[in-house]
Formats: sequence, C-alpha cells, structure tokens
Amino acid sequence: MPELAISTRGLRKTYRTRLGRKVVAVQGLDLDVPVGGVHGFLGPNGSGKTTSIRMLLGLIRADAGTMTVFDRPVPAQLPEVVGRVGAIVESPKFFPAFSGRKNLELLAEAIGVPRKQVGEVLEQTSLGERGKDRYKAYSLGMKQRLAIAATLLKQPDLLIFDEPTNGLDPAGIREIRETMRGLGDQGRTVLVSSHILAEVEQVADTVSIIGHGRLLASGTVAQVIGGSTAATVKVAVDNHEAAIRILTAAGMTVRADGNYLLVDGAEHPADVTRRLAHQELYVSELAPVRADLESVFLELTAGEGLK
Repeated sequence: MPELAISTRGLRKTYRTRLGRKVVAVQGLDLDVPVGGVHGFLGPNGSGKTTSIRMLLGLIRADAGTMTVFDRPVPAQLPEVVGRVGAIVESPKFFPAFSGRKNLELLAEAIGVPRKQVGEVLEQTSLGERGKDRYKAYSLGMKQRLAIAATLLKQPDLLIFDEPTNGLDPAGIREIRETMRGLGDQGRTVLVSSHILAEVEQVADTVSIIGHGRLLASGTVAQVIGGSTAATVKVAVDNHEAAIRILTAAGMTVRADGNYLLVDGAEHPADVTRRLAHQELYVSELAPVRADLESVFLELTAGEGLK
C-alpha cells in the first residue's frame, strides 16, 4: 500500500439547524490521499468536502472517526505536523495597497521564514515579474496564485486547496491548474477539492468522489474512469424517432444529441447496429463515447439525489 499523506476512517460530522433539525454533513468517510502528486477531492456543493477539510485542519471537531496526516493522529498531534501543511480554505487577507512581494515579506517575518524564500515562491507561482505590483491591481487569478505562494513560504509537503478556481475566468483557471500540476511534479502532495470535474481531470493523478458526505469511488483517474459501467455509444442514423423506439424497446436508454443519438445500456456497440439493421435502419456512424470523470460522477450519484 502506498504511503499516505492523509487517511480518514469512519469520519462523521453533524450540525443542527436553527430549527433544531440534525443535518449530517459527513457520514462515515474513508479517505486515502497518497504521498506525492495531485489528488482530486470531488463532489457537488454541499457534499461535505469543506467540512472534511476543516476537520483535518483542526478547525472544527469531528463527531466520530479517526484522521491521520503523515501517520500522525489529528487533531491530537496536529501541532507536530502542521508545519508540513499549507492550506487555503477561504480567501486569505492581504493588504491591498502593498505589493505582492511586500505582503509576502510581512508574512515571512511573522512566521519566521527567511526573506529569500519570498522570491522563490513568487517564481514558483509565476508572479516573479509582478511581485512589485500592488495587490489591489492583481487579477483574481493572480490573487489566488499569491495565496498559493503564501502557503509555500514554509515549504510544506502537503498543500490543501478548497475550490481554488471559484470565480476565475478560463485564463485564471489554467494558471491555477498549471501551478498545482507543477507542485505535484515537484513531489509535493496537493489535495484539491472541486466540483468542476473536467478541470480536475486535467491535473489530478488520483481522485476521491464523495456524495452526501460518504465515499463513492477512489483511485487513479484511469481506475475510476475504467471502473465505470457506463458504455455510451454515439450513433448517426436517418430516422431518429424510429431508432429511439427500437432501441428503447430493447431496454436501452436513448437521448438526442444534435444530429446524433447517445445510447446507454448496450452490452456491445454491435448490438445497436444489429437491432437497427433488423428493422432496416442503417447507421452511418457509430462510436463509443470515452468515459470521463463527469460521466462517471453522474453514474455514481444517480441514486444519491445529487446533481
């Protein structure tokens, strides 16, 4: 079994609403994050991602279960490993009128880190040429990269980012994605929570998918995608109405997608061709649709009441 940066077993957290109703945010979560690389912590808003992260960081107390960070039980031994962890759980506070470099220099002094590391982390986050600019002039993407630079000052082995691309434009998302990938390539462990599955798929080595506070799937991206039972076939045929009627009667699920039909439930793509040909309908194009994290996620959460 690979060395783990994070491990939880039976993690549970409940809240009470103002009306006294109990809400289960995390229920029996078993999470393993291997050392090194980027791990996607995936789930829709409200699935328990942020609550889980806050418990790991000792910001809130778990109702039940166990947690370890680098094999140290937390929160009991969190002080012994907190120096190896950097996290962005909410927007950090910087001085708007100060430059990015000045903000980091003040932070470095406060945590006892040599100033020379300020230049290093600015370069690591591609802010070296913009370090002298005032923070208030930064784009949202640059502000997020400065926050990442701040977490890198103490050279942590584990970085935890909660929805780091929220509110960013496509250019900003790409910058954050490249920064996270670069950190993973350096041998650091990056845990990134997100509900944007397509973005995480481009950067993650391993993933965990949760729904309603419990684990639904985990493994490498290839394993999770390969474990999907979905077998969608894209079909081009002249008579959509007749094809839908024939394939639906055969127990398949069919939906229109522009000039194509997307067919689920066929044991093999040839089954689609055979059933249509028996009714003198002939396909002009047929191809399996490659599974991705989004399609796997939708399949996994079909019975969860999640969207």
